[in-house]
Amino acid sequence: MTDTSSDQGQVADAVKGNWVDTLAPEATRPYLRLSRADRPIGTWLLLLPCWWGTVLAVAAGGAPGVAAWVAVACAVGAFLMRGAGCTWNDFTDRDFDAAVARTRSRPLPAGDVTPRAALIWMAVQALVAFGILLTFHPTAIWLGVLSLLPVAVYPFAKRFTWWPQVFLGLAFNWGALLAWAAVTGSLSLAPVLLYLGGIAWTLFYDTIYAYQDVEDDALIGVKSTARRFGDTPTPWMRGFLVATVILISGAVLTALPVLPASVALLGVWAMGWHLAWQLARLDINNPQLCLELFRSNRTAGLIPLPFFAVAVAL
Repeated sequence: MTDTSSDQGQVADAVKGNWVDTLAPEATRPYLRLSRADRPIGTWLLLLPCWWGTVLAVAAGGAPGVAAWVAVACAVGAFLMRGAGCTWNDFTDRDFDAAVARTRSRPLPAGDVTPRAALIWMAVQALVAFGILLTFHPTAIWLGVLSLLPVAVYPFAKRFTWWPQVFLGLAFNWGALLAWAAVTGSLSLAPVLLYLGGIAWTLFYDTIYAYQDVEDDALIGVKSTARRFGDTPTPWMRGFLVATVILISGAVLTALPVLPASVALLGVWAMGWHLAWQLARLDINNPQLCLELFRSNRTAGLIPLPFFAVAVAL
């Protein structure tokens, strides 16, 4: 097994030349790495369903002024809660991470942060995020509190199910419900369909991510959809792609009148084509390509937003 750990505390799968490794004060770097601030794709993947829900809620009649604050608050909250969630994940997985080449350079298995300090850092991030949540509608506040359940369970899912990506999807797409409720004060079928579409999307992109570690996961007994699908992931991945497009399209059709829905659907279908492009390029035996395709889901998730924004104006 090749040791891929980096020098000076840098994490092996971090974006090269990232701001944490080059600009952040040295004392803060282990904690920022623990929050994966050096790997921003996770923050984007947590934030994008929030923005989908925010913009679609406005297009469905929500208040633009409220939505503007929700969009900004979700961006800050996504950074904080992704950091808190990753800290919790790395705390629970610190022994597993030490046994995997790609993850043994993370701050906890590398010894750069103690477990006690990690828990304190997690609490600080979560408390600041909770302060932001308190500015939202009461329905959204309760949804935010409920989101802690899938966040807490996810790190343990790989121990008891081949489908931990489902639990990640439950946690990472909760913002679609929360943002909709923050803008409108209630929930309806549209945000639920949007949430389910996000879960299908998570199954797609996180299966790609999981193929980086499939050999190490097999050695240490960790489960994943990548291990479940083995050498034939394409039928499953195609199903996740189709489900993503159908469910998000259903959210659009449920929320919007015909003309704005027609424009918004173009964005959903364009996202689907991007996912199809990823699937066509996927080589499960090429970990670097898997990482690149996984990261490209920031672009995939951004694609619908300008179309949703045009739908607001119609």
